[in-house]
Amino acid sequence: MRSLRDEPQHSPKKGTPMKLGYFAMPLHPLGRTWAETLQEDREAVILADQLGFHDAFIGEHLTDAHENITNSLLFQATLIAETSQIKLGTGTTNLSHMHPALVAANSAMFDHLSGGRLILGVSPGALSSDAEALGILDEDRTKMFADAVDVITAIWEREAPYDIAFEGNQFPVSTRRTQDDAMGLGSLHKPLQQPRPEIVGTVVAPFSKGVIAMGQKDFHPLSANFLLPQWVATHWPNYVQGKELAGVTAEPADWRIARTIFVADTEAEAREYAVSAENSPYRFYYKQMLTKMQKLGRVELFKTSRDEPDEAVTLERVLDHLVIAGTPESVTEQLLAFRERVGAFGEIVYAGLDWVDEARARRSMELMATKVLPAVNDAIGETQ
Repeated sequence: MRSLRDEPQHSPKKGTPMKLGYFAMPLHPLGRTWAETLQEDREAVILADQLGFHDAFIGEHLTDAHENITNSLLFQATLIAETSQIKLGTGTTNLSHMHPALVAANSAMFDHLSGGRLILGVSPGALSSDAEALGILDEDRTKMFADAVDVITAIWEREAPYDIAFEGNQFPVSTRRTQDDAMGLGSLHKPLQQPRPEIVGTVVAPFSKGVIAMGQKDFHPLSANFLLPQWVATHWPNYVQGKELAGVTAEPADWRIARTIFVADTEAEAREYAVSAENSPYRFYYKQMLTKMQKLGRVELFKTSRDEPDEAVTLERVLDHLVIAGTPESVTEQLLAFRERVGAFGEIVYAGLDWVDEARARRSMELMATKVLPAVNDAIGETQ
């Protein structure tokens, strides 16, 4: 029998078409050269642009040999001239890693360089080895994140000399002592998109209270691909609560959900590449994620209930619960069933993995864009 938490928290709406996005942490096996994996990650975003994906988010870490993009904004800047319509998102910019004035200024320049295609994805920065390398391991990075968000948005909203010094703010910003309008000194640049680019927060925990703050601040949530459907469903009520606190109605179109998907021409090929093959990038990805969460004491992310014993969480079960694989028809059915479970949302975000087999990886993205998404949107009442 299904429990109440298995039921969607809001009903899927007819006529609300999904967009298609792309997200990569990215995560590569050891042994490949850095130049090779960086180029592969670039080619994935270029392909997504050619296929009509709405946006692409790329993650960043400083000290992870597997997740080896150190600055997502810098990486995405290399793609501005090689893409034409896709929005380029940081996935995320880790706000504890640099002063928010740098984030605001560099992001504004990126927005102009890209013709207004920036999406600023933000998070505190979760990797402890990154924090140690920067000398902030013992700092309250959640507080640093909250202060940085307020400083970035204030810089974009205000004019020089800014005087951003709210109570407890660790990053006061002012140019009052040195501002010289005649010389053009003292003003930080504004982004091209006004009043600001879209800001997105990745949600990686069940019942996340951070989603409430996203609703209040008009940021948009992106639910992580490694969360079980029942935990993804807990994000929407919190987003609604945040919007209500701001006196605004929450729109499902603003909610992105990432899923780990592989689409193939046959069920046998899909099953083999996504689950059973020893060199499956999907198997590698979730083996790494499971090991990492066990080390961090967060294996509950993969549990079907919080009181389930740790030993019940196996790699095979994780793959079974979190990988959506099959032919276009099968994947369409699985995504519609997922939508029935969590409720309506605005964008399905395709999780990009290592290209063990480049032809299969490209074919999966192609089928997702040309077959699956149109079929999903037909089923929910309107073609894309």
